[in-house]
Order: sequence, then C-alpha cells, then structure tokens
Amino acid sequence: MFTARPYAWIAAAIVTMLCIGFFLLRFVLPSGSVIDPNNPAQVALGRMVYGEHCARCHGTNLEGEPNWMQRKPSGRLPAPPHDASGHTWHHPDEQLIGMVQNGLAPYAPPGYQSDMPAFKSMLSDDEIRAVLAFIKSSWPNDVRERQQALSR
Repeated sequence: MFTARPYAWIAAAIVTMLCIGFFLLRFVLPSGSVIDPNNPAQVALGRMVYGEHCARCHGTNLEGEPNWMQRKPSGRLPAPPHDASGHTWHHPDEQLIGMVQNGLAPYAPPGYQSDMPAFKSMLSDDEIRAVLAFIKSSWPNDVRERQQALSR
C-alpha cells in the first residue's frame, strides 16, 4: 500500500503540515507583527486603545481635527484623520508603527515640530498593532489593498 504511491503520501504529509502551520499562525499563536483589520479581537482591542489614547486628537470617528491641513497659530499641523480621507494609508505598516512608537520626528524633515507624542513607553507593540488594525478596519477594500502593497 505505501510502496505503490510513496510520493502521494509525502505530498499529503507536506500539505497537512502546511495547513496546520497556517492554522496556528492565523488563529492560535499571538499576532507577532501582524496587523489584521479582519481580526475581531484585535480590532476590538484597537478600538479601546484608540479611544483612550488617540481619539482626543484624531477624533472619535477617525475624522481628525478640523482644518487638518492648515497650520495652527503655533505653526504645527492639526492631527490628521485616520479614515480613508486622510493620508495614514499612504504609509507602510513599519512606518506607521514607528510613528506611533517614536512620534513623527524620525520621519519628518529636520526642524519639523508635531504635537504627536511617542507612545513607546505607554503602549505595548500588540496594542499599537491593534490600534492600526482598528484604523485599517474603517478603510474601504481598495484603500486597504493599496496600503498593503506599500507594506510588502
């Protein structure tokens, strides 16, 4: 029985291991560096963290501050929206994570000043990824796809 089609058994074993590995990565093991706007648990955590730390500036509904493209009297720009009308989706995941962790200074021209604080000491990496999953969950599929292409 095993000698008639040895390659079929090897192929079946490989396919089975791949399926188990995919299941573990997708549903069982911690998210690692995954930002998944289709993961209800990650999005729910992100909604909560966003409400506590981000909504005050970026708006409860991701709408940003009014006139977000016009400088304030201080010379700084208001907080932008994170919905599809803003520019958040123009940045790859790695850069978005870095902006939340470190503020905008490392990603802005020299001398640029921002009211965006660094959250590295306040939020865990999983919380930051969850906030980004929540934000991405509001974007239409075409915007998600374009942003995902930047992140590859």
